[in-house]
Amino acid sequence: MERFKRVFLIVMDSVGIGEAPDAKAFNDAGADTLGHIAERMNGLNMPNMAKLGLSNIREIEGVEKTEPPMAYYTKMQEASNGKDTMTGHWEIMGLNIQQPFRTFPNGFPDELIADLEAKTGRKVIGNKPASGTAIIDELGKEHLETGALIVYTSADSVLQIAAHEDEVPLEELYNICEIARELTLDEKYMAGRVIARPFVGEPGAFQRTANRHDYALKPFGRTVMNELEDHSYDVIALGKISDIYDNEGVTEAIRTTDNDDGMTKLIDSMSNDFTGLNFLNLVDFDAKYGHRRDPEGYGKALEAFDARLPEVLNHLKEDDLLIITADHGNDPIHHGTDHTREFVPLLVYHTNVDKGKKLPLRETFADIGATVADNFHIKMPEHGKSFLDDIK
Repeated sequence: MERFKRVFLIVMDSVGIGEAPDAKAFNDAGADTLGHIAERMNGLNMPNMAKLGLSNIREIEGVEKTEPPMAYYTKMQEASNGKDTMTGHWEIMGLNIQQPFRTFPNGFPDELIADLEAKTGRKVIGNKPASGTAIIDELGKEHLETGALIVYTSADSVLQIAAHEDEVPLEELYNICEIARELTLDEKYMAGRVIARPFVGEPGAFQRTANRHDYALKPFGRTVMNELEDHSYDVIALGKISDIYDNEGVTEAIRTTDNDDGMTKLIDSMSNDFTGLNFLNLVDFDAKYGHRRDPEGYGKALEAFDARLPEVLNHLKEDDLLIITADHGNDPIHHGTDHTREFVPLLVYHTNVDKGKKLPLRETFADIGATVADNFHIKMPEHGKSFLDDIK
């Protein structure tokens, strides 16, 4: 019988806790997402994460170090060769990705754009790395006048297609993205994700909508989620989790509009009876603040997350396990707009913890997947070491 009936896994997207040993190889020497945000904010107000043990992992300005903390705590080092969302999440569920996804710092190859235009019947404008809000401000008017698709990328391995919902109906935009997904499966492109980025409004006042949709590659192997599903356990995916895993191993997918809605959906789901994994990604930290290099906005989002934690803790039952972590860094003080190669925090809590203790440094994010697999007595992943026996 499983030790914990329900496991709640929260990924604070991009909330790194200091440069990884190999950060220099990723051009990320000195990166420190949490540390730099706390400095810029003159201290973070996160009393609930403090109680769990955030500053016991490594002291964060404004976050009190608690002795003893409520949770087990440590940090994790990424074993895979990358620092993107999919690599981090796939590793969390037991994989080790050594073939990095391709990025497109000069835009996409002419051949790919020509194929996309031929198969969709629409011209392409843009085709460069850009902020999603900036490029629709720049090209939205031309898009409305011509019907051309706004195609752009970022520092991530991603092809994004922006279109006004009145000019390109959602169903057509999604179909276009499916075409782009098929085209970019070719090894010479190997884009991690294709993302539909619909928007509305008038020139000078465009706004992106919540109808974003991600089309990811399928994980490069079976994950712990696949094993859970095969053994009739529930795998509830909140936010963009189902997109990240291309629905592999997901038994129920619940969309969210932002971090706060994600926390609300998580808390709502805690009232339901299920056995298995409830997996939440909080994307705003990364998408709204990390990539846009907004440390103050990032800091306020962290404090808002912290303010909702008591609701989560109050809903935990005796046979529930809560795991809080991240998938990479995105230091808003660092150069560029890219993710950063960092350690990520790991906080593990259940209601029967007497005193929180330090866990050994985790050498792969896959230790989480291994722990989940160990708990539910399913096939262990090829990578990762369970810490289940360390959190009695």
